[in-house]
Amino acid sequence: MAAQSWNPFSCCVRGAAAEDDDDHCESRRGNNKGSPRSPLKNLCSSGTLSPEELSLTLSGSGSNLHAFTYTELRAATASFSRANYLGCGGFGPVYKGAVDDRLRPGLAAQAVAVKYLDLECGTQGHQEWLAEVFFLGQLRHKNLVKLIGYCYQNEHRMLVYEFMSAGSLENHLFKSINGSLPWMTRMKIAVGAAKGLAFLHGADPPVIYRDFKASNILLDSDYNTKLSDFGLAKDGPQGDATHVTTRVMGTHGYAAPEYIMTGHLTAKSDVYSFGVVLLELLSGRQSVDRARRPREQNLVDWARPYLKRSDKLHQVMDSTLEGQYSCKGAEVAALVAYKCLSQNPKSRPSMKEVVKALEPVLSMDDFFPVGPIVFTIVVEEDKVMDMKVEVEEKHQHHHRNHQDRHRKKYPESAIHGGIVLHGDNGHVAGFTGTLRRQQRTLSYHRERGA
Repeated sequence: MAAQSWNPFSCCVRGAAAEDDDDHCESRRGNNKGSPRSPLKNLCSSGTLSPEELSLTLSGSGSNLHAFTYTELRAATASFSRANYLGCGGFGPVYKGAVDDRLRPGLAAQAVAVKYLDLECGTQGHQEWLAEVFFLGQLRHKNLVKLIGYCYQNEHRMLVYEFMSAGSLENHLFKSINGSLPWMTRMKIAVGAAKGLAFLHGADPPVIYRDFKASNILLDSDYNTKLSDFGLAKDGPQGDATHVTTRVMGTHGYAAPEYIMTGHLTAKSDVYSFGVVLLELLSGRQSVDRARRPREQNLVDWARPYLKRSDKLHQVMDSTLEGQYSCKGAEVAALVAYKCLSQNPKSRPSMKEVVKALEPVLSMDDFFPVGPIVFTIVVEEDKVMDMKVEVEEKHQHHHRNHQDRHRKKYPESAIHGGIVLHGDNGHVAGFTGTLRRQQRTLSYHRERGA
């Protein structure tokens, strides 16, 4: 990997010029007494930040990050070998590695992910690298990825994280060849991500994530959620401030409309982005997909009108779920997404309210039953035919250790042929849109005397 020349990182202090033409707080008055975390703007009081100053600043804030050398991380990744290469993200290439107490006394043996800041590969730079170290060096939560340490030596800038073996939500939703994520797993991921954002918004001072999207949601082997990539994170408004004004950054399809239009950033900007990801979890569709028909290319524009209508929600739900989801839970999640995606930021819920609304979904299990089911087939206008069949369990599934690993697949004829599914108690278990249309047509013809 080619070495690059680096300029010292320049910090902006209060009263100085705008920070890299980036942000300032509107209507800020008063001070934030007793803050357990220093704002990013106060990281240094001089114009440059040396490795020693960064280490002292982090130590003063209670951080326990390890300051690794380039030689140590080269050894941990087998000289950044091709076999350990995981991909290239916003910072640059990412490598899998391993650390233990032979590298640093007291360091637990574990797999790690090492991100190497490379301006030729990535899209982020010095400021984003420092923001990542600063925020994750001070903030700890079970739904934030754990930053173990960093390397700030000569031209080298690296970040060392806990290794997330299941990869990103984006890969599971849109790029997986191992089958669809089950419903309960999707809701578990949504609740975990919501808790991570709620923690950030409740920090003192608050943190606005600013780049919440499926690719920044990492998963461990049990599909626990961890938010990653804090390079674009910002300190939120404090005191009487209503928002932070900043140049527009983030990802198309996830950014809140008022942020795009005005550059005004609030916690409700993150809430909108969460609504987009929740909609992706419900639909299995990407926020922007140019391969779809023009009216369906923007997911929010197409799907939001259906979210608060239970009779239309099936048009949004991911077909790869094969009907295996809680109807009540889907309606609750859809309504949460609808509110998060409001054009008016004040109408959006807080992330604490989102968590409170979504947590009960994890216990909603009104799925189609496994066992004998009677298909009532409309043969003629006034005749029906009952056919009893057995619905078999599908024992093989790629996502194990989850509540809904047994997924049932109903015949395609049940979807397209207008078939009513009855459970053992005689109640209708499923009622397709196709059948509704057929019944409306039959009723119309009866009324017309046809």
